[in-house]
Amino acid sequence: MIYEVTFQVRVTEMVKGEWWYQTLLGREPDFVPHEGFAEWELISRCWLQVAVGIPAKSSGPLRLGVVNIEAERERLVKELNIAHFKIYERPEVPVKWATFSDPWGNPIGLFEYLNEAEKDRKMNEY
Repeated sequence: MIYEVTFQVRVTEMVKGEWWYQTLLGREPDFVPHEGFAEWELISRCWLQVAVGIPAKSSGPLRLGVVNIEAERERLVKELNIAHFKIYERPEVPVKWATFSDPWGNPIGLFEYLNEAEKDRKMNEY
């Protein structure tokens, strides 16, 4: 039985990395057990770990669900100086999505449910 999940990204500069992810997530880490490591509980029992080290090559993107993908893109472009990235949408797919990278090359994705009832249901589960 799986009861919890963690996803780790590595950054070469911990101070900058912690600031970058704190800005991305809109809050300070939930847990900093030691130097070079910080954790955020994104939703119940789902943790993002940021650790100092060599970023992994070819790991899939960390995908984060957002309420308004366009507004979130504009916030990230402004606050994190990310290059303006494309948002994708296809008729057969129930979400809009986009992918960009952090300064260390770790891929990050955003997605937004298109169906408002589904979006509300997902948000109210947590």
